[in-house]
Amino acid sequence: MATILVVDDERGVREGLTRALVSVGHSVVACEGITDARAALRSSPAIDCMLLDVRLKDGDGISFLRELKASLAPDCAVIMATAYGDSERTIEAMKLGAFDYVTKPFDLDALLETVARAARQRSLERGAQTVVAATPNADESPTSRALIGSSAPMLAVWKAIGRASASDAPVLVTGETGTGKELVARAIHQHSSRSKEPFVAVNLAALAPTLLEAELFGHEKGSFTGAAARKAGRLELAANGTLFLDEIGDLDLSLQTRLLRVLNDRRFERVGGGAEPLAFTARVISATHKPVRPGQPGATLREDLYYRLGVIEIALPPLRERKSDVPLLVANALARTSARAVSEEAMEALLAYRWPGNVRELSHVIERAAAMCGGDVIDLPDLPDGVRARTAAATAAVTVESTPTDSTIYDAMPLRDALAALEKRMIQRALERSKGNRAEAARILGIARPQLYSKMEEHGLS
Repeated sequence: MATILVVDDERGVREGLTRALVSVGHSVVACEGITDARAALRSSPAIDCMLLDVRLKDGDGISFLRELKASLAPDCAVIMATAYGDSERTIEAMKLGAFDYVTKPFDLDALLETVARAARQRSLERGAQTVVAATPNADESPTSRALIGSSAPMLAVWKAIGRASASDAPVLVTGETGTGKELVARAIHQHSSRSKEPFVAVNLAALAPTLLEAELFGHEKGSFTGAAARKAGRLELAANGTLFLDEIGDLDLSLQTRLLRVLNDRRFERVGGGAEPLAFTARVISATHKPVRPGQPGATLREDLYYRLGVIEIALPPLRERKSDVPLLVANALARTSARAVSEEAMEALLAYRWPGNVRELSHVIERAAAMCGGDVIDLPDLPDGVRARTAAATAAVTVESTPTDSTIYDAMPLRDALAALEKRMIQRALERSKGNRAEAARILGIARPQLYSKMEEHGLS
């Protein structure tokens, strides 16, 4: 069992976590703030794991995490905890080396499992250090548009972005068309040590293989008809930054072979040759909506290239699997239009639709509806026929049926208040539909049970 430091300024949370951790055999030190935590770490250097709240009365948890990893307790496994879904903080925490990032109110079983994993990891690290120290002659030498969402699937994506940002390893982003794969690539670049270097993107499905080779590798003067001058390719332009290869699953097999050689040798030549090969120093992030994993039906990548590109793999969830993010995405899309609100009937249709084109389709629908509505509020008739159509499958996947009294339009409210009112109403209806079964209500809403409990408390729902 491990020694756990709990840092939370809410007494009830500290006491509850202490009881739960002690009940499974852990030793616990509880502190209400950063000042006490520093003192505890100095007096108890054998602490294995820390549960650290993001927002504390005497400081910011992310800043304290930076201090921990820099000097105070670099080997301690830190689990960040917050009641607020914040993509930037999640990414920053994982980049700084947090073991995990969890949201309040806690799913206690899941939290205890996370603590157990952190304790096991710390035990393995200590064991490895012991082996190295005990081995004779051991080697001692060292080595836009933003993503939107507060759902559990998006929290997992933010964690993955944070971990990937702290590394230079190649990343493969997978997901359906329109889920935001390039946004993930840009977020990784922006949070990485290469953020001030170029981000160079190329859509591999947009060019014919004969043109793509010169586009990627560049060409020498006279290397083919029309090559009137030397031209730098995307690999060269990326320099020490990030090269984003979009739709890697569409890359011609012959070019896959050449790309694999570049990734292995970190050198390449322009089309038409040259005096000397050029060094390739960029980080590679690739993306695809096609099956590429070896063994998948219809996989389009060479197996060796897949393993070279997918050292880190991030799978983006389709919008239908994170319906609770739809109001946030609608609000974000509205900010780019002349409209300023969406009627309840229109929002229910947006929630019921399965969004085969994902976030990109939703953005286009809102922009089109704003242009067609002729006013400040997007109403149900302003939406495309396909979105308005309530198929049985779509209705089963969404919130609840409308009633004759559901004609309120929140056009007199600020957007934040309108979304909060709609959220409260959706939770009430889901609870009615599930006859008070909270697990079923959470399933209807497409959110985790702890998130439902938190939202019920926020809105004063018993």
